[in-house]
Amino acid sequence: MCALCARPAAACICRWIRPVASDVRLLILQHPLEVSNAKGSARLLHLSVAGSTLVAGEVFDPAQLSTLLAVEGRQPVLLYPDTPDDRSLGMPAPPPLPPELLRAPGKLLLVVLDGTWRKSRKMLYLNPLLHALPRLPLSGMPPSRYRIRKAHAPDQLSTLEATCHALGEIDGDHDKFLPLSRAFDDLIDTFVLHQGRL
Repeated sequence: MCALCARPAAACICRWIRPVASDVRLLILQHPLEVSNAKGSARLLHLSVAGSTLVAGEVFDPAQLSTLLAVEGRQPVLLYPDTPDDRSLGMPAPPPLPPELLRAPGKLLLVVLDGTWRKSRKMLYLNPLLHALPRLPLSGMPPSRYRIRKAHAPDQLSTLEATCHALGEIDGDHDKFLPLSRAFDDLIDTFVLHQGRL
Protein backbone atom coordinates (compact mmCIF):
# COMPACT_ATOMS: atom_id res chain seq x y z
CA MET A 1 0.00 0.00 0.00
CA CYS A 2 1.17 3.52 -0.76
CA ALA A 3 1.65 5.33 2.53
CA LEU A 4 0.55 8.66 1.04
CA CYS A 5 -2.54 7.92 -1.04
CA ALA A 6 -3.51 4.72 0.87
CA ARG A 7 -4.06 2.77 -2.32
CA PRO A 8 -2.35 -0.39 -3.59
CA ALA A 9 1.06 0.42 -5.06
CA ALA A 10 -0.09 -0.69 -8.51
CA ALA A 11 -2.94 1.83 -8.36
CA CYS A 12 -1.09 4.68 -6.64
CA ILE A 13 -2.44 8.12 -7.61
CA CYS A 14 0.47 10.16 -6.23
CA ARG A 15 1.83 10.99 -9.69
CA TRP A 16 -1.34 13.03 -10.32
CA ILE A 17 -1.00 15.17 -7.18
CA ARG A 18 -0.71 18.85 -8.11
CA PRO A 19 -0.08 20.98 -5.01
CA VAL A 20 -2.25 24.08 -4.98
CA ALA A 21 -2.94 26.67 -2.29
CA SER A 22 -6.18 28.51 -1.62
CA ASP A 23 -7.18 31.07 0.97
CA VAL A 24 -10.30 28.96 1.45
CA ARG A 25 -9.98 26.12 3.96
CA LEU A 26 -11.43 22.85 2.68
CA LEU A 27 -13.23 20.11 4.66
CA ILE A 28 -14.17 17.00 2.68
CA LEU A 29 -16.69 14.64 4.31
CA GLN A 30 -16.46 11.36 2.42
CA HIS A 31 -19.09 8.64 2.41
CA PRO A 32 -17.49 5.36 3.62
CA LEU A 33 -18.36 3.56 0.37
CA GLU A 34 -16.26 6.09 -1.55
CA VAL A 35 -13.07 5.46 0.43
CA SER A 36 -11.92 2.47 -1.63
CA ASN A 37 -13.56 3.56 -4.87
CA ALA A 38 -10.87 3.68 -7.55
CA LYS A 39 -12.89 6.27 -9.45
CA GLY A 40 -13.12 8.62 -6.46
CA SER A 41 -11.58 12.06 -6.75
CA ALA A 42 -11.72 13.21 -3.12
CA ARG A 43 -8.35 11.78 -2.08
CA LEU A 44 -6.57 13.37 -5.04
CA LEU A 45 -8.28 16.64 -4.15
CA HIS A 46 -7.25 16.32 -0.50
CA LEU A 47 -3.64 15.47 -1.33
CA SER A 48 -3.40 18.42 -3.71
CA VAL A 49 -5.12 21.26 -1.81
CA ALA A 50 -2.93 22.55 0.98
CA GLY A 51 -4.51 22.54 4.44
CA SER A 52 -7.50 20.42 3.45
CA THR A 53 -9.09 17.85 5.76
CA LEU A 54 -10.62 14.55 4.64
CA VAL A 55 -12.86 12.58 7.03
CA ALA A 56 -14.87 9.47 6.18
CA GLY A 57 -18.29 8.82 7.65
CA GLU A 58 -22.01 8.81 7.02
CA VAL A 59 -23.43 9.75 10.41
CA PHE A 60 -20.94 11.91 12.28
CA ASP A 61 -20.82 12.27 16.02
CA PRO A 62 -22.18 15.80 16.66
CA ALA A 63 -19.23 16.68 18.89
CA GLN A 64 -16.74 15.53 16.25
CA LEU A 65 -18.56 17.37 13.48
CA SER A 66 -18.81 20.53 15.60
CA THR A 67 -15.04 20.41 16.10
CA LEU A 68 -14.43 19.94 12.38
CA LEU A 69 -16.67 22.90 11.55
CA ALA A 70 -15.26 25.16 14.26
CA VAL A 71 -12.18 26.48 12.48
CA GLU A 72 -11.20 29.70 14.18
CA GLY A 73 -12.06 32.80 12.22
CA ARG A 74 -13.87 30.88 9.47
CA GLN A 75 -17.53 30.49 8.52
CA PRO A 76 -18.42 26.99 7.30
CA VAL A 77 -20.35 26.94 4.03
CA LEU A 78 -21.71 23.78 2.40
CA LEU A 79 -20.99 23.27 -1.30
CA TYR A 80 -24.44 21.95 -2.17
CA PRO A 81 -27.41 23.06 -4.25
CA ASP A 82 -30.56 24.30 -2.59
CA THR A 83 -33.00 21.38 -2.52
CA PRO A 84 -36.50 22.70 -1.77
CA ASP A 85 -37.95 19.18 -2.09
CA ASP A 86 -36.05 18.18 1.05
CA ARG A 87 -38.39 20.33 3.15
CA SER A 88 -40.82 17.40 2.97
CA LEU A 89 -38.22 15.27 4.79
CA GLY A 90 -38.16 17.70 7.69
CA MET A 91 -34.94 19.45 6.69
CA PRO A 92 -35.22 23.19 7.23
CA ALA A 93 -34.32 25.71 4.56
CA PRO A 94 -30.62 26.57 4.78
CA PRO A 95 -29.74 30.02 6.08
CA PRO A 96 -28.84 32.58 3.42
CA LEU A 97 -25.23 32.84 2.33
CA PRO A 98 -23.86 36.29 3.24
CA PRO A 99 -22.50 37.64 -0.07
CA GLU A 100 -19.57 39.32 1.67
CA LEU A 101 -18.22 35.87 2.61
CA LEU A 102 -17.48 35.12 -1.04
CA ARG A 103 -15.30 38.23 -1.12
CA ALA A 104 -13.30 37.07 1.91
CA PRO A 105 -11.91 33.61 1.11
CA GLY A 106 -9.64 33.75 4.15
CA LYS A 107 -12.75 33.62 6.35
CA LEU A 108 -14.34 30.66 4.61
CA LEU A 109 -14.41 26.93 5.40
CA LEU A 110 -15.82 25.13 2.35
CA VAL A 111 -17.54 21.87 3.35
CA VAL A 112 -17.81 19.28 0.57
CA LEU A 113 -19.78 16.02 0.66
CA ASP A 114 -18.11 13.27 -1.36
CA GLY A 115 -20.47 10.61 -2.60
CA THR A 116 -23.07 9.93 -5.24
CA TRP A 117 -26.01 12.30 -5.26
CA ARG A 118 -28.06 9.76 -3.28
CA LYS A 119 -25.29 9.16 -0.72
CA SER A 120 -24.50 12.84 -0.22
CA ARG A 121 -28.19 13.66 0.21
CA LYS A 122 -28.43 10.96 2.88
CA MET A 123 -25.34 12.35 4.62
CA LEU A 124 -26.95 15.78 4.66
CA TYR A 125 -30.22 14.37 6.01
CA LEU A 126 -28.53 12.34 8.78
CA ASN A 127 -26.35 15.18 10.10
CA PRO A 128 -28.50 18.06 11.41
CA LEU A 129 -25.43 20.25 11.96
CA LEU A 130 -25.05 20.39 8.18
CA HIS A 131 -28.64 21.67 7.84
CA ALA A 132 -27.63 24.85 9.65
CA LEU A 133 -24.89 25.76 7.18
CA PRO A 134 -25.42 28.31 4.43
CA ARG A 135 -25.03 26.72 1.03
CA LEU A 136 -22.96 27.62 -1.96
CA PRO A 137 -24.67 26.38 -5.12
CA LEU A 138 -22.59 26.33 -8.30
CA SER A 139 -23.62 28.14 -11.45
CA GLY A 140 -22.12 28.43 -14.92
CA MET A 141 -20.37 25.10 -14.55
CA PRO A 142 -18.61 23.47 -17.51
CA PRO A 143 -19.73 19.98 -18.57
CA SER A 144 -18.22 17.20 -16.49
CA ARG A 145 -15.25 15.34 -17.94
CA TYR A 146 -15.75 12.48 -15.49
CA ARG A 147 -16.34 9.93 -18.24
CA ILE A 148 -16.29 6.85 -16.00
CA ARG A 149 -19.33 7.81 -13.98
CA LYS A 150 -22.95 8.14 -15.00
CA ALA A 151 -24.38 11.61 -14.48
CA HIS A 152 -28.00 12.63 -14.89
CA ALA A 153 -27.01 15.99 -16.35
CA PRO A 154 -23.81 17.31 -18.01
CA ASP A 155 -23.23 19.83 -15.21
CA GLN A 156 -23.17 17.18 -12.46
CA LEU A 157 -19.49 17.20 -11.65
CA SER A 158 -17.19 14.95 -9.68
CA THR A 159 -16.18 16.10 -6.22
CA LEU A 160 -12.83 17.32 -7.54
CA GLU A 161 -14.34 19.16 -10.52
CA ALA A 162 -17.04 20.87 -8.43
CA THR A 163 -14.60 21.89 -5.71
CA CYS A 164 -12.01 23.25 -8.15
CA HIS A 165 -14.76 25.27 -9.85
CA ALA A 166 -15.97 26.64 -6.50
CA LEU A 167 -12.46 27.50 -5.31
CA GLY A 168 -11.72 29.19 -8.62
CA GLU A 169 -14.87 31.28 -8.29
CA ILE A 170 -14.15 32.30 -4.71
CA ASP A 171 -10.44 32.95 -5.27
CA GLY A 172 -11.20 34.73 -8.54
CA ASP A 173 -8.58 32.61 -10.29
CA HIS A 174 -9.74 29.51 -12.15
CA ASP A 175 -6.32 29.14 -13.82
CA LYS A 176 -4.76 28.30 -10.45
CA PHE A 177 -6.71 25.04 -10.34
CA LEU A 178 -6.24 24.03 -13.98
CA PRO A 179 -3.17 21.83 -13.30
CA LEU A 180 -5.21 19.78 -10.83
CA SER A 181 -8.17 19.54 -13.21
CA ARG A 182 -5.86 18.39 -16.01
CA ALA A 183 -4.19 15.85 -13.74
CA PHE A 184 -7.63 14.49 -12.94
CA ASP A 185 -8.33 14.22 -16.67
CA ASP A 186 -5.10 12.21 -17.03
CA LEU A 187 -6.16 9.94 -14.16
CA ILE A 188 -9.49 9.30 -15.87
CA ASP A 189 -7.77 8.63 -19.22
CA THR A 190 -5.48 6.11 -17.53
CA PHE A 191 -8.43 4.47 -15.80
CA VAL A 192 -10.25 4.11 -19.14
CA LEU A 193 -7.08 2.84 -20.86
CA HIS A 194 -6.70 0.10 -18.27
CA GLN A 195 -10.44 -0.60 -18.32
CA GLY A 196 -10.95 0.21 -14.67
CA ARG A 197 -8.11 -1.91 -13.29
CA LEU A 198 -6.63 0.98 -11.27
